[in-house]
Amino acid sequence: MDIRTLEEMPISERKAYALKKVKGLQDKLNASITIIEDDEVKADGKLMGIPVALKDNISTKGIKTTAASDILDNYVPVYDATIVKKLKEAGAIFVSKTSMDELAMGGTNRTANIGPCHNPYDLDRITGGSSGGSAALVAAGAVPLAIGSDTGDSVRKPAAYCGIVGVKPSYGRISRYGIIPYASSLDHVGYFTTNVEDAALALEVLAGRDDLDMTSSYEEVLEYSKLLDANVKGRRLAIFGNVYDAISDSSIKEAFDKIIVSLEDKGAIIKKVYFDGDLMKCLFPTYFIIANAEATANHSNLDGVRFGHRIDGDSMEDVMMATRTRGFSSFIKKRFVIGSYSLFEENQERLLKKAQRVRRLIVEAVLNELKEVDALLAPASGSIAPRLDDPSSDELSDEYLIAENHMVIGNFGGLPSMTLPMGFKDDLPIGINITCNAFKEEEMFDIALAIEDITGLKGHVKEVL
Repeated sequence: MDIRTLEEMPISERKAYALKKVKGLQDKLNASITIIEDDEVKADGKLMGIPVALKDNISTKGIKTTAASDILDNYVPVYDATIVKKLKEAGAIFVSKTSMDELAMGGTNRTANIGPCHNPYDLDRITGGSSGGSAALVAAGAVPLAIGSDTGDSVRKPAAYCGIVGVKPSYGRISRYGIIPYASSLDHVGYFTTNVEDAALALEVLAGRDDLDMTSSYEEVLEYSKLLDANVKGRRLAIFGNVYDAISDSSIKEAFDKIIVSLEDKGAIIKKVYFDGDLMKCLFPTYFIIANAEATANHSNLDGVRFGHRIDGDSMEDVMMATRTRGFSSFIKKRFVIGSYSLFEENQERLLKKAQRVRRLIVEAVLNELKEVDALLAPASGSIAPRLDDPSSDELSDEYLIAENHMVIGNFGGLPSMTLPMGFKDDLPIGINITCNAFKEEEMFDIALAIEDITGLKGHVKEVL
């Protein structure tokens, strides 16, 4: 499903069509936490009557917003996130609050309190996370647009595993007001579509300065969908050599190589670049330290006192202890322990501050290369979506540390980055990632459109039987 095709359907039928799909898929995909029945078109805009799904960490006035955590499973916000207001003003209608890793802290969508989300291409495989529910509904053709959030690769990795387009724009391009945070210096609002044109249109609606979010940008928002140009002649594109070399699956490399050859045939100037190997091996540990430290601080308000679930006790300390003990999964507790340890005054210099310095070195190295090229290209992942019952991976291997975590660079530097379908292996999707200079979304979409023309996968969805 895509926005243009859906526009051919009478507005009165679009909501019913999407709801039927969302409901019919729930037993198979487990992609929705709350299904929204009573929303209706309230405005005439670029997304008039278009059904949209929202990740369940996005505040919706009067609609439960749980972030897939027991501690928030009774939380109903009294206000809308800025992006919810923007979507309403554009005429969108909401049909689902989607599954996610608990508090967005994960990369598999196995940890939602309603159970794991299932990949439309193989129900025994993960969607990726933390925005897996949104990815699944777009990939299965239930909605043409779904919103997620991306702290490390939480939109772009599910897009790769589910065979759709996933966009994380520049830091500050889309307001985060009303988004339950994970790590404030890394969090971005992102989204999923089935094609590049819809992705460009969605950014027109979602982007812009918001005084309620001091980190949002004053940069001009262009009419990206009208500026699309698949001509890459003279474009300077760099293959991310560290990622390419770390991948062991030759079929994924072959699919990537075919796209690179086609881009060269279209006139693109291609080179392969390498960054310091030790820095690249630090991507995941740097992210893990910073993200968990910021998450621990951000979620200190989930205490059973201010909002969300409360377990009664004889004192405020008893209430907080009991609520947090029952309200968080063991997975989240582990991350809070790690985050708290990094925040201890005696540990900050050797852990948190060191990680922040390494982050700066990584960003400086990438920005220095992006002075010479228009984009970095790499396979989004070194594998197809893993099976739900096989979480094992060698977390000390280059394949894990580099090939599976390279997209965090876009979060470290606030750079626009997107994944789109590259092809298939064993009938399962594989994706290609594009990363550009800050606020160069127009260039990113143009390169993506050229790749989409090469693959012929525009609008592809998977019918779930």
